[in-house]
Amino acid sequence: MSHEHGSVLVVEDDREINQLVGAYAEICGFDYRPALDGQTAIEEARRDPPDAVILDLMLPDVDGFEVCLQLRKNPATHDTPIIILSALSGEKEKQRGRECGADEYLTKPFDPDQLIRTLKAHANHHDPQVKA
Repeated sequence: MSHEHGSVLVVEDDREINQLVGAYAEICGFDYRPALDGQTAIEEARRDPPDAVILDLMLPDVDGFEVCLQLRKNPATHDTPIIILSALSGEKEKQRGRECGADEYLTKPFDPDQLIRTLKAHANHHDPQVKA
């Protein structure tokens, strides 16, 4: 089933958290697309650019900062909203997230309402068709 708002690529190596975040994306009216590692996320985004990416930093292969940089380098995903969702909550990590091009940095454990608001705000900015 295709949702009118497009798709969200959830990049998170913990399957349960990936599915949970995906369920919130679906609540917002997006198709949920999981990626369990950074390389898969980069390949998936190149193959079919998502309307937004929710990105963990601690991945088993390529870290989230590198995924973010790769997505920003690719013309197809250069402007795609990227929301980092990580247990790394230090100012150094948040600064690095901004430097690699993330639009937002949320920390785990996360507030579902904040995640939904953030996703809607950035996806609306990216796609004027989406209604909050």
